[in-house]
Amino acid sequence: MDKRTFLKTSSVLIGGAFLPPMVGCHPVKSLHTMQPLSNWAGNLTYSTDQVHYPKSIPEVQEIIRKYKSVKALGSRHSFNTIADSTDNQVSLQEMNKLVAIDKIKHTVTIEAGMRYGELAPILQANGYALHNLASLPHITVAGACATATHGSGVTSGNLSTAVSAIEFVNAAGDLVVVSREKDGDLFNGVVVGLGALGIVTRLTLDLLPTFDMQQVVYRNLPTSALAEHFYAILASGYSVSLFTDWKHNYINEVWVKSRVEGSGSGTIPPELFGAKLATQNLHPVEDQPAENCTEQMGVPGPWFERMPHFKMGFKPSTGKELQAEYFVPIENAYDAFLAMESLHEKISPHLFISEIRTIKADQLWMSPCYKKDCIAFHTTWKQDTPTIMALLPMLEEKLAAFGARPHWAKLFTLPPAVLQSRISRLNDFKQLVAQYDPQGKFRNEFLRKNLYNS
Repeated sequence: MDKRTFLKTSSVLIGGAFLPPMVGCHPVKSLHTMQPLSNWAGNLTYSTDQVHYPKSIPEVQEIIRKYKSVKALGSRHSFNTIADSTDNQVSLQEMNKLVAIDKIKHTVTIEAGMRYGELAPILQANGYALHNLASLPHITVAGACATATHGSGVTSGNLSTAVSAIEFVNAAGDLVVVSREKDGDLFNGVVVGLGALGIVTRLTLDLLPTFDMQQVVYRNLPTSALAEHFYAILASGYSVSLFTDWKHNYINEVWVKSRVEGSGSGTIPPELFGAKLATQNLHPVEDQPAENCTEQMGVPGPWFERMPHFKMGFKPSTGKELQAEYFVPIENAYDAFLAMESLHEKISPHLFISEIRTIKADQLWMSPCYKKDCIAFHTTWKQDTPTIMALLPMLEEKLAAFGARPHWAKLFTLPPAVLQSRISRLNDFKQLVAQYDPQGKFRNEFLRKNLYNS
């Protein structure tokens, strides 16, 4: 970060959490393209070309009051239609600024269009860190929190667990602020809101003192080691990911990210339960360029340059792909692994890679990790939509015994009644939706099908 940027961000440090909305706003700007936008991976074309780009909270309010149907659009990293609309989409990419860093409460307040890769260097310059990050920093904070997106770590909750206050515009165009401190369990219902309660405009996140990390990769972990040491392997660092293509009797790569304490990185074990330490930087998909990935080989660096797998400014993952992910209670980790492995002949030919991560339990109503520590089985597929959509029911059937729940922003085919039966606070959430959006202004086909259809 250059001196000018640091001085600019330092000038907004204040003792309070929220700043008042700006007045004298610019006219609402809409982009009417010749064709609708597509998502990040290119597998989905949205159903409207009416995309609005407000620059202030009053402009967001004006849009919501004007139209009968609107939907928030984040970084377009969702693989399903959770952010789709046949009428109007609202992108907050113009509202991506830091609002305040509170050095008394150790929180940061940001506008909803800010991406993790934009926020992290500012926090670092001010001596702060977030507790975790997703595998790529390109996504917006608001979109990640609304869908319970996560990193990895047996002691780390998903990214939305860092939220301590949230501000959104409801269907009436009113500004609503909900906080953990003042609103108790209501707050837990709002944070993972799926875009159903309104358009999020600002978020306040809890911060940690900044810290350094190191990252190493181990290769060819025997799958037999998982039978007795699954939890120990996943707890071997601050954040651990297992990558497998399900083709062999070993895990292809184990990525271990650890905090660096004191002045040095310490001794790095040459083996991890039979896996060998890599001698060069690797990509999770080994035929992809490692230059896209964050530094490995035990080289210490700032938290935000190690926790994601991919660098900001470089192509994340493989680019043209499909993604699905399922969460099961961590006590079922090995049995669920075996269930996935039983399908290896069917799924391996169509996979780039599969990633296994852990997420600590939380209290957020619509989170897949509500009141249970989870293990997540993520699949990055080659972009053959008909084939993949035919394979997902097989995975879901294998994981049904563990009550598996899907990632809200990725592909799944669970029947609505089955999905709803696995969400213990669904009725409470629907009551919140009725409170903030009684006419269904923010309810698109994805929400109608998955939350309301029987």
